[in-house]
Amino acid sequence: MTSTKNLHHALKQLDTLPPIPSIARKILSLKITTDEGEQELLKLIEQDPAILSKIVGLANSPLFGTNRKILSLRDATILLGSKRVKMVALSFAMLSSMTRKQSGLLNVQGLWQHSLSVAMTMDTLVRLMPDDRRPADEEIYLAGLFHDIGFLVLDYLDPVLSDRFHARLSSGPDRSVEEVEAEMLEMNHSELGALLGRHWNLPESIVTVLKYHHAPNDARAAAGQPLTTLVNLAEKLLPTFGIAEPVLMDIAEQEWQSLGIDLLKVDEIKARVQEHVKKVASMNS
Repeated sequence: MTSTKNLHHALKQLDTLPPIPSIARKILSLKITTDEGEQELLKLIEQDPAILSKIVGLANSPLFGTNRKILSLRDATILLGSKRVKMVALSFAMLSSMTRKQSGLLNVQGLWQHSLSVAMTMDTLVRLMPDDRRPADEEIYLAGLFHDIGFLVLDYLDPVLSDRFHARLSSGPDRSVEEVEAEMLEMNHSELGALLGRHWNLPESIVTVLKYHHAPNDARAAAGQPLTTLVNLAEKLLPTFGIAEPVLMDIAEQEWQSLGIDLLKVDEIKARVQEHVKKVASMNS
């Protein structure tokens, strides 16, 4: 049986995908606008050493410019903010559940760095949007951190095909990811990510982002706007960073204007993005 047939067979049995992790389900349900909700979030994270380590490690990274060593979850939460802590914890729990024990050619650390950079770039963009058009903070980070989870779905369902795909992608850096997917796969990473999003009962707006972040002008992307456009624009500002996913980098004036962003701010945005790319690249974990 060829690897493509393996993927075809696996796609007919999507219940073989892992369920949403228990801790992720609990984190999703928390309302951290209350003291009780925030305390419950910290309690859940403290019970998971891997997530705790990721949060504290992020707080100590150059991204947040602290001049003192962060040792506790509480101090990390003060620095990062409870909303950001919630979404990073949630994303790490979900990504970890999809990561195979024996690593292949998919650069999981690179995927994490790329996804984190997209989320933070979206956060930069949103701050320059009109107040009445901004999506909620939690939606921004959920969309940014999960937009490329389809790569992990492929790696989980068919490791052999995943390795072949990433080898081909790396060997032809001038080819777009869409070209290589059309050549090699039955479903692209956007479609695979959307399947997982529905399997995990993620909000429809997030499922739409997963499916259409490379095609924000598709009429079917409306349910995910403006998040879908934000992800697409962030990826164009971060060409190939963290994971080999070449994208078209041209950004038309209409794309900025569709988000209500002043064109005079574009150079400032690009400078900010390049600065945090350098900081993410310097992260050890």
